[in-house]
Amino acid sequence: MLLKIGLWLAVINIWTIVAFWSDKRQAVAGVRRVRERDLLLLALIGGTLGAFWARHRFRHKTRKEPFSTQLQLIAMVQAGVVIGLAIFALPF
Repeated sequence: MLLKIGLWLAVINIWTIVAFWSDKRQAVAGVRRVRERDLLLLALIGGTLGAFWARHRFRHKTRKEPFSTQLQLIAMVQAGVVIGLAIFALPF
């Protein structure tokens, strides 16, 4: 099960990085862009680390609001879920 989760996270984070890269390229070219909703959805389904890495690496959407706040909220909720699962999964 952990292997499948790890594989999923690797794939979705790579997909997220490619989506951010593509959006940055499209922004520079002045053509149709990737919707912010789609970028946030990729983060929501597991691509949060890739989203933060891509924002920093490509200097893309770093000051865009409310996008930045929404991405941070997704990360906080995911961190809370992981911590909660870890706490409840540990034997006392």
